[in-house]
Amino acid sequence: MTAVSFYVQIVKALDEIDAPYMIVGAFGGYPFGITRVTFDIDILVNLREQDFEALSKRFPLPRYYADPEMMRNSTQMGIMFNIIDTNEGIKADLVPLKREPDYEIAFERRVRRNFVDPAGNAFSAWVAQPTDIIIGKLVAWNEGRSDKHPKDIRAMLVFDFSGSSDLAIDYEMITQEAKRLGKETLDMWNQVLAKAKDEVAEHKK
Repeated sequence: MTAVSFYVQIVKALDEIDAPYMIVGAFGGYPFGITRVTFDIDILVNLREQDFEALSKRFPLPRYYADPEMMRNSTQMGIMFNIIDTNEGIKADLVPLKREPDYEIAFERRVRRNFVDPAGNAFSAWVAQPTDIIIGKLVAWNEGRSDKHPKDIRAMLVFDFSGSSDLAIDYEMITQEAKRLGKETLDMWNQVLAKAKDEVAEHKK
């Protein structure tokens, strides 16, 4: 089992127990134009009291480590926790919404989208809207300057400018957020925006 497959297994389990969650990051951007082979799968959860035992039962000992008390305490304190597949040596991190309060509005407007898992099986999941995924990538770039974030943003913009998305991107909101993050982030955003527009225009010639 790959790490991506394990994350997909967890997403499906969250759906089965009707636990509130949302995929963000590059994997969340998959339905909106991100096509790179390696994905960071970031799952925000807003688990309720009934969800801890229910999720734990989906990943029982001895193969898995998914302690309900650990999940409960981490959620209350706003600390990231993980579920571990001890056979495969794979762990999946889940982030309580309490730890990322800036995502609360994004969580409220999350949308359902279709995916394909590594085995080629289709499934659906809750994801952040493209506007919120891009804002999250601006924040991540501002913190770490990784080149993957501008590339992901550009892919999503090209997808949108090409008319392939059914969800409108709020460019004004993103620009305001980029300004709030600082001049370097705003410059990066403007450069990526211009490159995406040029790329689409070139394809249309």
